[in-house]
Amino acid sequence: MRIIVCVLLSLVLMTGCKHNDGATETLLVENAAYYWRTTWQLNSVEEAFLQEHDIHRVFCRYFDVVMTDGQPMPNATIHFPAEWSMDNGQWTMELVPTVYITEDCMSHAPQDGWPELAKRLVKRIVQMNETHDLPPARELQIDCDYTLRSRKTYYDFLSEVRREAQSYGMALSTTIRLHQLSMPAPPADYGVLMVYNTGDPQNFAERNPILDIRDVQPYMRYLADYPLPLAAAYPVYAWQRTIGSVHIEHTVEASEILSAKEIIEKTRSDMANAIITYCLDKENINRYDYDTYQKIYRH
Repeated sequence: MRIIVCVLLSLVLMTGCKHNDGATETLLVENAAYYWRTTWQLNSVEEAFLQEHDIHRVFCRYFDVVMTDGQPMPNATIHFPAEWSMDNGQWTMELVPTVYITEDCMSHAPQDGWPELAKRLVKRIVQMNETHDLPPARELQIDCDYTLRSRKTYYDFLSEVRREAQSYGMALSTTIRLHQLSMPAPPADYGVLMVYNTGDPQNFAERNPILDIRDVQPYMRYLADYPLPLAAAYPVYAWQRTIGSVHIEHTVEASEILSAKEIIEKTRSDMANAIITYCLDKENINRYDYDTYQKIYRH
């Protein structure tokens, strides 16, 4: 009897794993872009970019969660104009609701507990989609710059979000920063490795703080065996700084992005399956030529 029970239990666990793997695989086969503005409004350049590069998924920041009067509260919620449309007759796009939560929110458990916070967060996303006649989301993404200090609390919170998201038929993804690769994997269906903000903004004279391959290489020893499916996100933005009367714009050379992509995919070939750029914006699109974007998005 004990042997039969063990066999049955193994079959159940294997079935569950296969189901989750299959669901995750359907999300890790398409290229995408992040959208990080507070009003949803694409201009003609951005629409053309999505069409030209066959991008049908956009990770759209719905709102932030920040500490307000001692409690985690939504902030900077995106506005969808009344006249907007998901389909202009030429292409169809999927929005992936994305929520940025500050590490400060992980410092203290909310008054009604993590399960209730997770329930409110997921329900708010569902209601936003319903209000704006958006189709039900297949996926929810949580973005948090967690550290060793906040990791356990954040993972506890993610577990609750994942359970709640699953009740609405949504998978859960979370961002993974390079320094987080050395930690145990979070309880999510997959992660997005953020290959940007790799350096110290105060040390910009020596290295580009947005992306420098020298800051990426030390983490490759963790990447090969990281026990979570991963997509990769690359920077196409710039930083502006004013020091005294001097205005400086930090941009990343296309060669640096492609070098980072090469070393990551050489370390872990499956990370070529789904590429995301940060972020969708006319200025960023015009910063690189068509061929560069084709190389970034190439599988």
